Amino acid sequence: MTDQEKNRQTDQEGKIRTQRDSFNSKWGFIISCIGSAVGMGNIWLFPARVSAYGGGTFLLPYILFVIIIGSTGVIGEMSFGRAARSGPVDAFGKASGMRFGSERPGKLLGLVPVIGSLAMAIGYSVVVGWIFKYLVGSLDGSLINLSSVDAFSSFFGETASSNVVWQVLGMLITVGILIFGIGKGIEKANKVMMPLFFLLFIGLAIYLLFVPNSSAGYTYIFRLEPAGLLDPMVWVFALGQAFFSLSIAGNGTLIYGSYLSRKSNVPADARMVAIFDTCAAVLAALVILPAMAVAGETLDAGGPGLMFIYLPNVLREIPGGSVILVIFFIAVIFAALTSLINLFEAPIATLQEFFHLGRSTAVCLIGAIGIVVGVLISPIVSQWMDVCSIYICPLGALLAGVFFFWVCKKEYVLEEVNLAREKPLGKWFYPMAKYLFCGVTLLVLVLGAVLGSIG
Repeated sequence: MTDQEKNRQTDQEGKIRTQRDSFNSKWGFIISCIGSAVGMGNIWLFPARVSAYGGGTFLLPYILFVIIIGSTGVIGEMSFGRAARSGPVDAFGKASGMRFGSERPGKLLGLVPVIGSLAMAIGYSVVVGWIFKYLVGSLDGSLINLSSVDAFSSFFGETASSNVVWQVLGMLITVGILIFGIGKGIEKANKVMMPLFFLLFIGLAIYLLFVPNSSAGYTYIFRLEPAGLLDPMVWVFALGQAFFSLSIAGNGTLIYGSYLSRKSNVPADARMVAIFDTCAAVLAALVILPAMAVAGETLDAGGPGLMFIYLPNVLREIPGGSVILVIFFIAVIFAALTSLINLFEAPIATLQEFFHLGRSTAVCLIGAIGIVVGVLISPIVSQWMDVCSIYICPLGALLAGVFFFWVCKKEYVLEEVNLAREKPLGKWFYPMAKYLFCGVTLLVLVLGAVLGSIG
């Protein structure tokens, strides 16, 4: 290719990138990334892990892993997306082209996180449907009238087996937001839903602070048992919780990064995302554990059962239970929708890149696939989500880490990561990201496969 041809190609790529949708503000990007990270893992898993593994004893390794992953993997995915100005397929392809002279291997492997994102989104849409059903039940009083764990278990069983209307409603709302694009759709939705999520959970936490017997829950959250740090499972599950909570999968964070301005300070943005995601998880624990303590219950299980069976049964017994149930499920809806929006964005962007489709067409096609497949897999959604979280998501994260930190040249990585920074990251960053983060990601994949799940 002649220099003139190269210049024409560069100019054409510049025009395409200029036309690409983007976030309207730095805060809009940060809050959208927070929305993608804050989800069910913060609400139905983190409090259970805190409860099962010694409160503050679990928090110490969890925060350590958040720092490690937030200062390497999150920065890497954001920077990789911004550098490529595209989703995982083209990003991996460009990295492969720079190193090996052919984009094909990278593009093929880039389909892994995209497929993982779509599969996870479809499973998540089923859960969003459940939340809408419970929100309606809390509004019309049907939830507060249930009188036992068995009654809630039956209600959840009915919801899980037949909930097409609410599942489709959740998808239509998601599609309605996505169709407006990044600045006018995703950013505006997150600017409304994420602040409301935090305000509602802060309000619940403050209310429970003044309810008798709640102090036992607070005491437990922050107690520290040094001997517990010798338990390897504390570290294993702290790693899994931090990894999945920060939404590292080679898709969502990377695709949001592709809409980011070249003037943005990615490490500073990544730090904000990690801080607020951790705050959301701790807030959930500050609501759920004291609530269990008020009712004289112990939290010994996480997952859907906690949020849809045990916790509602406890909340209805607390003074003002009917109002608390409404506030709780409204807040959960906000967290679920912002995560679902992020999960669908990578497949939508990939469809646009592959077939040069308009935004509306790509959103409607992916939305239709989400509705049809979501309804079909709803009876096996638990197994579906296990496959996604145990295998596909960690593999996508590992591939993104390998392509950015191993396939791309060191100079390229450091240039993209330090773009718009007054002071470059320290010499610690590159070896920590290349070896420690990629090693930790491989460990998550192996441990998840061996143990069944760690996140």
